[in-house]
Amino acid sequence: MPRLPRIDYPGLLQHIIVRGVARNDIFINDNDREDFIHRLGNLLLETQTQCLAWALLDNHFHLLIIPTTETLARIMRRLLTGYAVSFNLRHSRSGHLFQNRYKSIVCDSDAYQLELIRYIHLNPLRAGMVNSLDELDQYQWSGHKELIGGGNGSILDKESTFSFFGRSKRLALPSYINFMADGLSMGTVALSSGGRINSQAMNEALGEDDLYDQRILGGGGFVEKVLATLDVTIKQQLTLPFIIERVAQLHHLTVDQLHYRSNQAEIVRAKSLICYLATRHHGITGKVVAEALAYSPAAVSRATQRGEAILNKDRTLQYLMNEVN
Repeated sequence: MPRLPRIDYPGLLQHIIVRGVARNDIFINDNDREDFIHRLGNLLLETQTQCLAWALLDNHFHLLIIPTTETLARIMRRLLTGYAVSFNLRHSRSGHLFQNRYKSIVCDSDAYQLELIRYIHLNPLRAGMVNSLDELDQYQWSGHKELIGGGNGSILDKESTFSFFGRSKRLALPSYINFMADGLSMGTVALSSGGRINSQAMNEALGEDDLYDQRILGGGGFVEKVLATLDVTIKQQLTLPFIIERVAQLHHLTVDQLHYRSNQAEIVRAKSLICYLATRHHGITGKVVAEALAYSPAAVSRATQRGEAILNKDRTLQYLMNEVN
């Protein structure tokens, strides 16, 4: 059965699981872990990505994140590539460090967010990295230590995580600690995959007739909403290359020239037209256009205005409008 494409657009709660190739260790010592945390923290800050839970084990790690300005693919490519190069240099090795494809599960935040936080933060205990909750409190390499005080780096969006447990940190912290302790008596829950069985296991209200998807942890209504948005996103991504190609031809440019930053007047003009045609005439989001043209969403907005002005002044470009539309 062919592998389904990854569901990847900003704003989704994503549970990420990354394992070493052949399940080999990806963290050999604390220098590795500190390097990874440093890279992750900087990347989350740069891309304005929320992190609600995380845990590092020897041969894999978990993240619970919400990308807001970048696609998950770009975030993970930068994180994994940068860390793998650094790891190989430190340990005088070559070759792949991670499995070819990391796992990402889109999760219904309303139904599963609390359980996911607990599942990820209890992972070091259930994997035998520590032997008790008291030892977990001292384990430096998970978001649990960050929440209760201390820990390495500033990975978590603590305010968002604590907001699920109380109106203030003073009220939320005891509630969180009790919630973690309660999880030990419940046994291990299956939150590392999507689909019908796992979704129903955590939500008894879901029925056999609900729509399910192996890439999604959630009920029928949530799955339908995610897939509908994904369908629109895919259509946008298919339309945009055609617009870029036609505008490139008009300006005697290559498509590659429009995928990189440049102050060259002809490239700026072409990108402005692309932004206007894509956003105003085809409803393609600024984020999608920004990713294709190496722009920020704000730059797309400004370029759209320039593109409109160009078309208003140059009526000979109207044939382009007719063809692209």
